[in-house]
Parts: sequence; C-alpha cells; structure tokens
Amino acid sequence: MVNIFSLRTAAWLGVTVVAAAAAGCSSSTSSPSPSPSAAPKTLTVRQLILGGPLHHSQPDDITALGGKLYVGFQNGVGAQGEPAPSGNLNSTLLEFTPAGSVVKQWSLPGKIDGMGADPAANQVIVTVNEDSKSSLYTVSGSGAVAHYTYSPSPLPHMGGTDAVSVFQGKILISASAPGTGGTAPKNAPAVYVVTLDSTTKVATAAPFFAINATATGVNAPNAGTKVTLALTDPDSNAVVPSGSPAFAGKFMLNSQGDLQLIFSDSSGQNLQVLKLSLPVDDTAWATSASGSLYVTDSAADAVDVITGPFKVGTAYTAVAPCNANTAPSVCPPPPPTTYKGNYLGTINLTTGAVSPLTFTGVITPKGMVFVP
Repeated sequence: MVNIFSLRTAAWLGVTVVAAAAAGCSSSTSSPSPSPSAAPKTLTVRQLILGGPLHHSQPDDITALGGKLYVGFQNGVGAQGEPAPSGNLNSTLLEFTPAGSVVKQWSLPGKIDGMGADPAANQVIVTVNEDSKSSLYTVSGSGAVAHYTYSPSPLPHMGGTDAVSVFQGKILISASAPGTGGTAPKNAPAVYVVTLDSTTKVATAAPFFAINATATGVNAPNAGTKVTLALTDPDSNAVVPSGSPAFAGKFMLNSQGDLQLIFSDSSGQNLQVLKLSLPVDDTAWATSASGSLYVTDSAADAVDVITGPFKVGTAYTAVAPCNANTAPSVCPPPPPTTYKGNYLGTINLTTGAVSPLTFTGVITPKGMVFVP
C-alpha cells in the first residue's frame, strides 16, 4: 500500500467558460449566460504516490483501464532511449488503484512518453522514445507484455511517437518530433492510424492527417477561414467526451510548441484548429461533478488526485509555458521572466484562452486523466 502523503486545497482564480459564445457576439466582450452547473469554489489535491520510495522518477503520461490507473515513470532515460546518467535504460510502468495502492509494475526499455487505454482489447498501449528510435508495448489487463516495432521504419515523419488514443476503433498515435532523424516531407503525418499484428508483433503506421493539412480556423485571427497547418510539435492527444460544450466526440491533437489544438472526425478530414494563448501539455475533461482528476507531477516525482466538485464539461490542462517554440533554451530562466514551470489551468474552447488555477500548495502537472 502506498500512503497518502499530503493534502492541499486548490482554489479557483476565476471561472473559465468553455461553452460556445452566442452567435453574433464578440468573444472578447460577451458575457456567458449563468450555467446550472456553476463552477466550484475549491478543488482538493491529495498526493497518492511518491516515486522516490519506489525508486522511480519523472512520471509523465497516465491512463485508466478496468478500474485501475497506469502511469509511466521515465527514470531519466533520454528521448531516443539514451541511458540515464545512472546508466539505466528502462522506464517503469506502474499499475495502481484509485486509492493509491500499487498493484503491479513493469520495467520497459526506452523512455515511456505516450500511453492510452484500449478497453475493447483490455490493454494499455505504451509508446517509447518520442524523438526517434520509437516502438510500442501493449500490456493486457492480465499483465502480459508484448513489444511491437513500427512499419515502415523509419517512420515517414522521421521522428518518434507520443500520445495514444483509441477513437472509434482506431488506434491514433501522435507523430512527435518530426525531422529529428532526417528531413521530414512537407506532408509528413502529424498523427498515425496504427494496426497491431499480434502474430508478427509489427505495428503498421498509416497517415491519419498531415502536418500541412487544411483546417478551418475556430478563433482569431483565422476564424471561419481555411488555413494550411504547419505543425512542428505534435504531442498529446485525446478524445473529446460527449459532455464537452464544444468539439464533442472529436479527436484532438495538441501541437504543443505551436499553441494549437486540431480537432478531427474519424476520417482524419474536416479539421478545425483552435489557437491557444499559451502552450499546454495533457488535457482532460470533467465528465462528472464528483469524479477524480489524476495528475502526474514530474517536479515532485509524484502522482496526485484532484477532487471537486467539478464543473462538467470543463477542459482542465497542464499549462506548459516552457514548451512554446519561442521559449528560451534554458527554461524557466532566472527571474524576472514571463516563463515559468507547468501549472494547472483550463481552456476556453471558444476563444482559446488558457486561464490558471491557484493552489495553497504546489503542483507541477504534466499527464492527466479524469475518472468519473
């Protein structure tokens, strides 16, 4: 059993509205109508797991499957699988209960960076090495591990792979760090549809949509107009739940350094792009008022759980100023600076405004998953 280490209370800095603005009203001047599910005044944060006593560090992605949670600890391994300063080459995948009790753990070669759950197949899908030399693992609900190599190899975007979502039966994986291993074509994939062959252990990757795909702008400066994307940093992704007031039922790719969210239907076409005010890492929607938001804190080597009540439909996110393409190479730099470490925020899905939440304690969020 892993003990709960601390208790912290998170207070709202203000109400963030994600509902679409009324037709004909300017998003910068209109006021939203009162909602029956008014935003809560406080959120409570409990630290469930501390990596140090378990000899794990740098928790990143997190997912849920079958009533359990899974988190990847990167343990200092490099983005192309380079050894940590200690010589370690393996990340740790940890399975635990919602109360923080460790169930199982696996040592996987490479740097775990993307994870997703496939309930239909009763498995967790884990990608390693987000910059290059990437591959993936599946871990079944019974604990069996299988390792898959990608085909074609190298991948056409000449980079690695990151986040995983299962969307209408398709395994969608972010094509991260394009151009790391060579020049990426102008139409290189931003997202792959991946098919797993359990006999050959080959993960066949086909394009879902490209880094230069055409999309319709959602907000200023390109609201309602067609634009050609120029994505440089495909990163996290998610499936927008049905309770979201915007983009419900769509697949979402976060092009982190570009400050853009791209939304797609199951065809990989009919794209929409939302420009953000700040870069973000993982995003999770509250689908119930009484659920739990599980968050990895890489700075503390911890996994936290945030409880509400929540405002259903709110898009919570790990704001990541240092992950902007314009951020300094050493970030956060010494003060004074406009760049700082990650913090918890919300996204207005109409205007693209990213707003912070304040805490009486400290949390540096990265990966997150909401469990109703």
